[in-house]
Amino acid sequence: MDPDARTRAAIEEHWRASELGDTEAEHAVYASDAILDYPQSGERFRGRAAISAQRGGHPANRHFRVLRITGGGNLWVSECVITYDGAPSYSVSVMEFDHEQVMHETQYFADPFGAPEWRTELAEPMPGRTITRQETQ
Repeated sequence: MDPDARTRAAIEEHWRASELGDTEAEHAVYASDAILDYPQSGERFRGRAAISAQRGGHPANRHFRVLRITGGGNLWVSECVITYDGAPSYSVSVMEFDHEQVMHETQYFADPFGAPEWRTELAEPMPGRTITRQETQ
């Protein structure tokens, strides 16, 4: 198996394990001294143990749906919907690899929003999706 195929398989296993709540398999992709950054909150978690502990302590019922994984070499991006207690949050995970393990991940989160009416004629639904409209007042 070529290196990119191995990396993609490791990322797919990471997200599969995340959905199953298998914390050991979920965090196997990280180097022992990996860094995880959350830019919105300004938090940095240093080391696989800290990354695992902060995720393992999350009080919400979480589910993970991968929309797309793209990348090559040392840089990979996952686009996901992470549902926390039924509320979806769109997430982009940027993983930087070294020797087949994540050394640095930056994860961005965004709440869904409705599309404004003025864009109706310009947009089409993304594959497998419907366009959510902005509430009018």
